[in-house]
Amino acid sequence: MHVKSKSGRVFDLPSPEEDERIRAGIAADPDTHELSGEEMARLRPLGRPKAELAKQAISIRLSPEVLAYFKASGPGWQTRIDAVLREYVAARR
Repeated sequence: MHVKSKSGRVFDLPSPEEDERIRAGIAADPDTHELSGEEMARLRPLGRPKAELAKQAISIRLSPEVLAYFKASGPGWQTRIDAVLREYVAARR
């Protein structure tokens, strides 16, 4: 069975027969078991933990050379721009 997400991604779900074979395999394996609802609730949540102070999404215009400089240093360039601006603010308080 195919299920399509809101973003358009298609997921191939097992048929009821395949699902039954999977469950039988889980039951036959002494090293594993299907998680109960209580066990699922105790699992660590997905994603990053919530920040104490959430950042705000904004739109900002930067000169091409500034943008190229920060992007050239790889992933996390927006965080590095934020750090530079924080230093600037702290130095002027």
